[in-house]
Amino acid sequence: MGEVAQLLGEQTSAVRYWSNYFDKFVKPRRNAKGNRMYHPEDVETLQQIQFLLKNQGLTLEGAKQRLTENRRSVDRRVKALNELKEIRAQLVAVRKTL
Repeated sequence: MGEVAQLLGEQTSAVRYWSNYFDKFVKPRRNAKGNRMYHPEDVETLQQIQFLLKNQGLTLEGAKQRLTENRRSVDRRVKALNELKEIRAQLVAVRKTL
């Protein structure tokens, strides 16, 4: 849970809430201790949820509806945004070396 929250840059309570609210899309397994174990698909879905809530400004219900209706479009946008962030980081690194 903590690793996923750190990856997303969110509080663990937000990730836990999203996991519970979007239980149709995010299905973490639990280990013997009861800790949530997220699969890579779950992390991608949480990134999509974060994009819809934070970048698109949708409500929780609006984000759930968007994921239900047009998840492929959301996935493409999130991947494009992540690629742009990586390119920017590379450009900043090149700029520092100059």
